[in-house]
Amino acid sequence: MRAAVLHEIGQDKLEVLDDVEAVGFGPGKVRIRVRATGLCHSDVSAMSGVLPQPAPFVPGHEGAGEIVDVGDGVPGLVPGQRVLLCWLPACGSCPACRRGQTQLCLAGFLNAGTPNFKRPGGDVFGFAGTGTFAEEVVVDAGCAVPIPDDVPFDIAALIGCGVTTGLGAAINTAKVEAGSSVAVIGCGGVGISAVQGARLQGAAQIVAVDPVASRREAALRFGATEAVAPDALADAKQRITGGEGFDYVFEVVGRSATARTAYETTRRGGTLCVVGAGALDDFLQLNMFELFFDEKRILPSMYGGGDVLRSYERAIALWRAGRIDLASLITHRVPLAGINEALEQMRTGVALRTCIEI
Repeated sequence: MRAAVLHEIGQDKLEVLDDVEAVGFGPGKVRIRVRATGLCHSDVSAMSGVLPQPAPFVPGHEGAGEIVDVGDGVPGLVPGQRVLLCWLPACGSCPACRRGQTQLCLAGFLNAGTPNFKRPGGDVFGFAGTGTFAEEVVVDAGCAVPIPDDVPFDIAALIGCGVTTGLGAAINTAKVEAGSSVAVIGCGGVGISAVQGARLQGAAQIVAVDPVASRREAALRFGATEAVAPDALADAKQRITGGEGFDYVFEVVGRSATARTAYETTRRGGTLCVVGAGALDDFLQLNMFELFFDEKRILPSMYGGGDVLRSYERAIALWRAGRIDLASLITHRVPLAGINEALEQMRTGVALRTCIEI
């Protein structure tokens, strides 16, 4: 089958090969024919080494498709069923799951160290235990989440990561209050979803911050009340909040420099929500006095900060009701053979989300 492979960490292009095989099928597993997958910034971060991932590997973790085969001991799933891929499935029995914090379950991370593809030259890993830049993937049954027939594969793929992460950051983690002021730094697919989440929660002012003009324009269509370049953020803070700072600031870039800016843009007693996934060696510096004196809440948000299955259901319900716009998040579409074109769209910032149609 065909799949896009990164041979070595640090390479900036993928090679689409036709000699890749999805492996590991057996009890507790399902084989999925991938129909659509989104390109998430985490895929690019894994390619560059910002996020740890063994190579060679097939990127992609935001996907949807149809079940081809079901292993023994898998109830409730049948061939032909439409599913989205959950890259962080909950085991249901660990301490985090028992506390209701299923997004912190580590069971899914263990899959990342087990190859789920192979080529004549050896094993190939799947990013985050999935690897959706491939025609087929074999995953644990918990990764296959059934979707209703009226949800298109491309919409379901977005819900599998970016939409759930952004909406959840605003709704689950930060719990944005009605009438509040919000700034969102970084307005790709996840940031725009955070904008939509803040709008749903009733925020009065939502300032979108991004260096790319087309993304700023898009943020206004999705509910931002103002959109500015990074160098205009200080002025927006002064104009809108009287210099006090925003009630909520979302950092959706994953860098200490923007997280520091976000901290300084948050009012005393306000909330900084860290959504971007950054590098192990990139440290955010805060002095102990400001940490105590400002009493700003710093809330990391992992995969939307809540039960992901419930978050999927909520996103579908809001999409059906017309309360969130998911179709317009997909600004570009390419076939698997055009995956490097999609990477360029991501790196230059011209795309909110590129859908790879497989």
